[in-house]
Parts: sequence; C-alpha cells; structure tokens
Amino acid sequence: MKFKKSAEPKLELNMTPMIDIVFQLLTFFVFSLKIVSNEGDFGIKMPLGVSQGVAENLLPPIKVRMLSNSDGKLAGIRMNDRAISSFDALRLEVIGIVGNDSGPGSVRNEAEVELDCDPNLNYEHVIEAISSVSGYVDNNKNIIKLIEKIKFAPPRA
Repeated sequence: MKFKKSAEPKLELNMTPMIDIVFQLLTFFVFSLKIVSNEGDFGIKMPLGVSQGVAENLLPPIKVRMLSNSDGKLAGIRMNDRAISSFDALRLEVIGIVGNDSGPGSVRNEAEVELDCDPNLNYEHVIEAISSVSGYVDNNKNIIKLIEKIKFAPPRA
C-alpha cells in the first residue's frame, strides 16, 4: 500500500520580521535603562531652624592639629591646644569625651572632629588620626565606633 504525498505546499514561517522586532525591543530597553549609582553617606550639617525648648549641643569642639616637619614626618599632635603624645593617647582622649553612650541622640552621634593638618604632612599620619578618632577594635574583636563626623579644616597658606 502506497501513500500519496499531499499536493499542498508546506507552510514555512518567515522568522526574519519576528527577530527584527525582538531586537528592536531589546535595543529600546537597553537604551532606556537608567543605572543608578550608589550615593555616599555624608553627614551634612545643616543650620537648624528656630525651635523652642531644645537645648543646644553642649559638646566642646574637638579640634585636632597635626604638625609636620619639612620631610612630612609627624612632629606633634595637639587636641584643643593641648599636646598629645601619640595616636593611642588621642584615642583615649576621644573616649574620655564621648564615653560609652551609644545609639541615636548620643554624644558619639553628635560629636564632630575637625582635623587641621600641615600641608606637607604624610598621608599615612592623616589616616592614623582618622582611625584613632573614628573607632577601634577591642580585645574581643568587636568594632567600637567613636566619632563618625570628621571634617577637615581649610588649608593653611
């Protein structure tokens, strides 16, 4: 028994227009995609409006002055016009000011350090100062944050 082949032509789908539309849609979505960059977390100090019944911040300003000699080595550290012997002593002074209070509205969140560095001071000393005032690692390997608001004084002439 023989089967006859049908005389009807085979239907072939033309894929070219479909592929063109897919590429056009892909191109549209690629060009309309907006990549959002992560923004930094900056502590901006804005002027406060007039409010009643709010006590002003009673923290003394913390100003750290770092002096250098002609070759960029650290010549001295001064905190609020007092000589400090080392970065460890600077950390202990900061701990004495901010204490153990932490959390929202604490002294640690409100305190601000201003670093005033000599222009030719080596960068490594600036990083050591930032590390000393911002926190430390205790004996149990826990990170203890001290002061997070650190600013630099305008450069000296």
